[in-house]
Amino acid sequence: MKLKIPFYYHVVLFLGLFLTYLLWEYGINDKAKIVQHTRLYLWITSTFFLSVFIVYLINFYTFCDWFLHKKKIHFYFLSIPFSLLIFAGARYVIQEVIVYHIIGIHNYDVRDLEWGYYIRDNFFFGLPAVIFSALSYLFWQSQYSQKQNQELLLENKKAEFQMLKAQVSPHFLFNTLNSFYSQLIVKDDKMAADVLVLSDLLRYVITETDKDEAILSKEIQFIQNYIHLQKKRFEDQLFLDFTVQGEYSNEKILSSALIHFVENVFKHGKFNNEAEKAIISIQIKDTFLEISTFNYFIEGENYSSTGIGFDNLIKRLEYTYKGQFVLEKTEENNTFKTYLKIPLKK
Repeated sequence: MKLKIPFYYHVVLFLGLFLTYLLWEYGINDKAKIVQHTRLYLWITSTFFLSVFIVYLINFYTFCDWFLHKKKIHFYFLSIPFSLLIFAGARYVIQEVIVYHIIGIHNYDVRDLEWGYYIRDNFFFGLPAVIFSALSYLFWQSQYSQKQNQELLLENKKAEFQMLKAQVSPHFLFNTLNSFYSQLIVKDDKMAADVLVLSDLLRYVITETDKDEAILSKEIQFIQNYIHLQKKRFEDQLFLDFTVQGEYSNEKILSSALIHFVENVFKHGKFNNEAEKAIISIQIKDTFLEISTFNYFIEGENYSSTGIGFDNLIKRLEYTYKGQFVLEKTEENNTFKTYLKIPLKK
């Protein structure tokens, strides 16, 4: 996710640096006469800082966001010459074209405006802008990550609290279901099997979903049990294609990530028309997993907003997988599609 840093932070930062530099030159370096009597000095200094500011912003919002954000350090180092070329070009246009047009004086000697020398010389002056931009980006990224982690911990604490509220004597609940199962196994095998599935479903919700990671085989078994009970609820009027492709066993994924998409289909989808089947597809490859869903929904329903659960899922995905996941959702013609691709942990 891109850093959401207010633009005025950068403006205030550079104004502060500019004023500090002027005070330094005026006081400590004893250039008071130059500052007071030479407007060229102010023109050159201010436009130099403007050039630095331009490259700082370009580097911050493009190269840093493209490469540092995704930990592609070697690509970022390869981008530095491009940033320095931008600095040289920006400084040339501002000082040697615009300022020269205003005051009639070049900053560089005319003999030094040859492109080769000018670019080499400004590589040295532009490098601090690139380094400062990268350091600033890393600082804000660390602050954002820390804030994100705190928010995620708070969300997890809220979820744990809700879970504790829901866990009213779970052992009593399981014992009751097992008692029902023991009585029904003699009279109605199918009903007994459904009670057993419900018991496994509740046990998984209470004991596994509060963990950070889940074993893939257990997560898929939970989904299969969930769909099994939904079929009972719809009394054979559930038009749904559910498929799992690929081999899996003890791989680990983010807990409840897949369940969210399945629950969303059942919460909003239409299932009573065979021509408008819902689809849930899970594909397991060597190093990653993909889940895609498709369903029709009732016309007029606001499906584009998936609520707090979806926002929380995005935060958990960003925290766990950083930039190594793909999440998409599409709404059109009363249909809703979702797609998630995440890496598998062996």
